Amino acid sequence: MLILAFSDYLPQAQRLAARLGLPLAEVEVHHFPDGESFVALPSELPERVLFCRSLNQPNDKLIELLLGARTARELGVKRLTLIAPYLCYMRQDFANRPGVAVSQRHIGRWLADLFDDVITVDPHLHRIDRLNQAIPLDHAISLNATAPIAAFLKQKLGTALLLGPDSESRQWTAALAGMTGFAFRVAEKIRLGDTEVTLQLPDADYRKQPVVIVDDMASTGRTLAKAAELLKEKGAAEIYAVVTHALFCGDAERVIRNAGVKTLWSTDSIDHPTSSILLDGLLADAVEAMLNGIQA
Repeated sequence: MLILAFSDYLPQAQRLAARLGLPLAEVEVHHFPDGESFVALPSELPERVLFCRSLNQPNDKLIELLLGARTARELGVKRLTLIAPYLCYMRQDFANRPGVAVSQRHIGRWLADLFDDVITVDPHLHRIDRLNQAIPLDHAISLNATAPIAAFLKQKLGTALLLGPDSESRQWTAALAGMTGFAFRVAEKIRLGDTEVTLQLPDADYRKQPVVIVDDMASTGRTLAKAAELLKEKGAAEIYAVVTHALFCGDAERVIRNAGVKTLWSTDSIDHPTSSILLDGLLADAVEAMLNGIQA
């Protein structure tokens, strides 16, 4: 068995390989001036290969995965697994008007054609219950980052109030509250556009303890920033934020910090300066469980 990694996710893949006791090789990628990708794998591969790459900024990465996966099959690989801690194109999960591409469905089926197994962390699944409804595979595995995040927060903060910025974040916030013993509240959000939101905070005394805003991802950062601004108005002295996936598009990180967030934390699902919470243990456990299930 072999892990194939890409340079943009190499440290995380190396930690995973060390956990699993597996060899690792780096996929050679070169970008030509016209934007096309050159992809090369080791000339000899075992029958089982695990590709490890997070799929933020996905379009080039998806093409390179296609080239890599097809080449691996040509080299005799019998079973291909994709470990993608951040899974792209999951948010467009319905057609809100005729002609809209439901990217979750199409990308999911495309990945199922390339790989035998897919493992990811906290994908954006709000209208379906299971990942295999988007990626039609027996082993489409959706992991939850709650446990490593909870352990990290308990280490950093003796106590805190957890705040979910919208109803979609309730599941993560409530789970974290259960694991940490911290209290939690959930705000109400109305989205007015891609970068404009309005929030209403629930009643609580936000002055007594640190407040941690919790979400699965931060893209434009406007939701986290609005929550922080309202918390400051309510007298919160210490405001933190923790997210699974630190997309932080454009000026998102600056906007969040300027709104009053003292410290930003994220998992290493995406390589970012805020990536303080490592997922290699979570991923390694999932790979081992999957392998044991297949062998049984």
